[in-house]
Parts: sequence; C-alpha cells; structure tokens
Amino acid sequence: MGGPAALPNVHDGHKRITYEEMHVTIGKTAQRIKSEFDFFPARVLRTFLKRVSGADGKRRNIPIQAIGLSLYEEVGEVDGTAGLAQEEKLGKEVIRTQWLDFSTLGNRPLVGRRILIVDEVDDSRTTLGYAVSELKKDIQAQFDKLPEDKKADFPPTKLAIFVVHNKLKEKRASIPDDVAYFAGDDIPDVWVDYPWEQEDILLHNEVAAKQKELGL
Repeated sequence: MGGPAALPNVHDGHKRITYEEMHVTIGKTAQRIKSEFDFFPARVLRTFLKRVSGADGKRRNIPIQAIGLSLYEEVGEVDGTAGLAQEEKLGKEVIRTQWLDFSTLGNRPLVGRRILIVDEVDDSRTTLGYAVSELKKDIQAQFDKLPEDKKADFPPTKLAIFVVHNKLKEKRASIPDDVAYFAGDDIPDVWVDYPWEQEDILLHNEVAAKQKELGL
C-alpha cells in the first residue's frame, strides 16, 4: 500500500486564506477602526456590529448596504484540480452590478453619516476608487437637494475604507486624502484564494495549512 497522496497546488504561487485567518485579521484591525473612525467593518462580521445607542441603552445593528462592482474575468481553473477556486484576471472596466438602496436608509440616506466601504482585498484599487468617486457624487447630489436653511445642520459626511488584505503593488487608482484607509494585512502581489470561493472547502483548508507549514 502506498503512502498518502501529495496535495495539489502547494507551490502554485497562490495564497490561500481560511475563515479563521479572516476572523483574526479583521479582529486585529477592529479596535483601530473604532477608535479612529468610530465604526466597525460592516459586511464582514455582523455579529460584532451591535452598538449601544439611544436612551434605552440597547445594542442595535449598524445598517449594512451591499455594493456590487465587477472587474475580474475568469480564465479557467488553476491546474484543472476540481474543487479549488478558478483563477481570474483583472479587467479594464468596472461594471456596476448592484448599488445602494437609498429607500432603506431613512430621510437623509448619506448626508452627515460615517460610511465605511468594506472589501476583502485591495488589488489594483480600481473598484475602490470607483466606489469612492460614485459615493461622493451621490452624497453631493443629496446635499444639494437639502433646503438651504437645513444644510448647516448636518456634519460633514465621512468616508473610510477597510480591506482585509492590501497587495503591495502599484495601484491603478488613488484614495483621496479625506478618505481614511485601514488594511488588516499587507501581503505580496500574489493571487489570493478566499474560502467562500471554494467548492471543496476541506481541500482548500488542507492546502492552506500545508502552505503555512512550509512558509509559503
């Protein structure tokens, strides 16, 4: 009888992230975001989003909105190994697949709020730059519609970005100086495979553990 089969894709140049690593990385950055921006990454760990508000002292969830922006194109499986994520390449045009639903955000959807944009990875920065630019347009449009005697009642709207992983590479876009930027970890410019992209999560975790053991 032979020994155990070798794991595929250990030396393929991909960085595989587990759910546990995501949790730890986000947690490390959470206190800095809360202290510097008085907020917490919304979409990633909703169980931690509740905060005390109101005279009753009850903990309430922070509103969450999902933005869908697409820039990547699939180019096929890494090596034909079933169950592992397909590799993709950067596209050139940002496609807006979903945007904010202002009808659920009250009578002043964006004006005077603290808005945290959350993404798992800052790769080329193209989609983040697009999101900031488009949100600023929406904020200005909503502010312009306010009665003149009401505009001074609102504090400035503040934007911030939180990414779990920031790739150390030249970016295609820049972040304006008035937008706070938080990154959980800076990583090399390698392809990152996230757990929610996997068909076979057990294989993914096994390969990730072996890569960590080898220091890859």
